[in-house]
Amino acid sequence: MTKLKSTCRSFSLKELLTAVGISAFILIFFLWGIIEPDRETSTSERRTLAQLPALSLGTVLDGSFMSGYEDYSVDQFPVRDAFRRLKAITSFYILNQSDTNGIYLADGHASRLEYPLDYDSVDYAIGRIENIYSSYLKDTDAKVYLCVIPDKNYTLAKENGYPSLDYEELDSILSDRLGSFAEKIDISSLLTPEDYYSTDIHWRIERITDVAALLAEKMDAPFDGSQLSEVKLDTPFYGVYYGQSALPLPADSISYLTSPAIESATAYDYESSREIPIYNMELAVGRDPYEMYLNGSRSLITIESPNAAGDKELVIFRDSFGSSIAPILLESYSKITLVDIRYLQSSLVGRFVDFDSQDVLFLYSVPVLNNSETMK
Repeated sequence: MTKLKSTCRSFSLKELLTAVGISAFILIFFLWGIIEPDRETSTSERRTLAQLPALSLGTVLDGSFMSGYEDYSVDQFPVRDAFRRLKAITSFYILNQSDTNGIYLADGHASRLEYPLDYDSVDYAIGRIENIYSSYLKDTDAKVYLCVIPDKNYTLAKENGYPSLDYEELDSILSDRLGSFAEKIDISSLLTPEDYYSTDIHWRIERITDVAALLAEKMDAPFDGSQLSEVKLDTPFYGVYYGQSALPLPADSISYLTSPAIESATAYDYESSREIPIYNMELAVGRDPYEMYLNGSRSLITIESPNAAGDKELVIFRDSFGSSIAPILLESYSKITLVDIRYLQSSLVGRFVDFDSQDVLFLYSVPVLNNSETMK
């Protein structure tokens, strides 16, 4: 009987200590969360964080306060990045899950699962392109081209046992709908995973001179490329998949290409109404070094190239991939206009660009076509 009572007392003490420890943990992090200022953005995830929702009778009654507070408490939790990394390491390396936060690792590369093919999204993207053609290009002498940039999953996913969207079906749909007015330029055979950053979605500028050469050839523009030289930066580049996966991945290196045509070119950003550098070295050491190429994603940019081999003009309807390949094409075109209809309404393009006899290239990556709701 005495032994039984002793056991019970020991068990009760253990429970008490456990309860005190848990309560202290909750209290510490509760107070820490109150004292620590809320962050507006997450550098690692490259997204805006939820903020404290407005408290009112209306928001309480309709439930929006509690749902908003739930998002807020998760986003603003103290040492959130450390807990994200711990969770990712545990799930990926210990529990052997195939991906973490939608990011998988294969052949030394991190990539986001892009599956399945979203037919509605592709249809919407095609509709935006058709609208631009009918509104601005149909009755001009412009030559229209279409180039789709495959993502890393094109050669990584299926070969490593991950689901992959149907690229052949995507190609067939685009050809059927846009082939009547746009000549398709296929670059898929030129790209391998090594042509992309291992921690990011984008391609490496020093690896795509062959892509630029093929584009120039198909658009009947002069291109040599022999004067291009690479400048590698000392800044380590941690791409978007590094932060999204929360895994301790090694950094990439990042470079830019220079040439007489690039060095003499001038770029104008219509958003800020000022000239911008072809390569912004301040952004090269910022949160996202890829933004150094023409200041990242901007709605409308024109580049003048006095040392171009000819006097042809090129208009590129593009996503972020276009920022890095446009400088390479300055050898081929005296003027390049970059239009991003994710930030500029299609109906406003005619206010800034007069279409007549330019080459017009629709250059879009597969992830944008498969998630095209941002195209306007």
